[in-house]
Amino acid sequence: MEEVKKYPQVPGFSEEELDTFLAKPLLARLSTHNADGTIHTIPIWYEHKNGKLLLSTQTITQKVKNIQRNPQVTVLIDSNTMPYAGVMVVGTAVLDKNNAASKRVSIFERYIGQYGDAYAQQLAAKWEPIIIEVTPNRIISFDYTKGSLVST
Repeated sequence: MEEVKKYPQVPGFSEEELDTFLAKPLLARLSTHNADGTIHTIPIWYEHKNGKLLLSTQTITQKVKNIQRNPQVTVLIDSNTMPYAGVMVVGTAVLDKNNAASKRVSIFERYIGQYGDAYAQQLAAKWEPIIIEVTPNRIISFDYTKGSLVST
């Protein structure tokens, strides 16, 4: 089981709230390690399934090259309106080519509905699809909808 922490200055999510939050089609930001030691951060669609984050991409991307070299990643998923809430997942990524084109359909459908399958097929016709499966080692949540310990 992953370690779940909260920021000290603001309440975090309960397990149930975490699942509810991750069910929303918010934009994730995936950070991987470049060969030169810098961080590569990109926006990406995701699905939370069986305690893992599933991210869809193509085998030719920089994030895939980075994960092949170093599977340690960080994923930030947060709201972009006040009051802010979010989750930072520090975990280990595994690259999965097995049936990746069909696995990405459910990810795409979360964001574009009935067009998910067509979009997955369109991308797969151009580039080899791959799923990045992130297993959390640590989850840190924050939920400003519950207020803050800092008074103003």
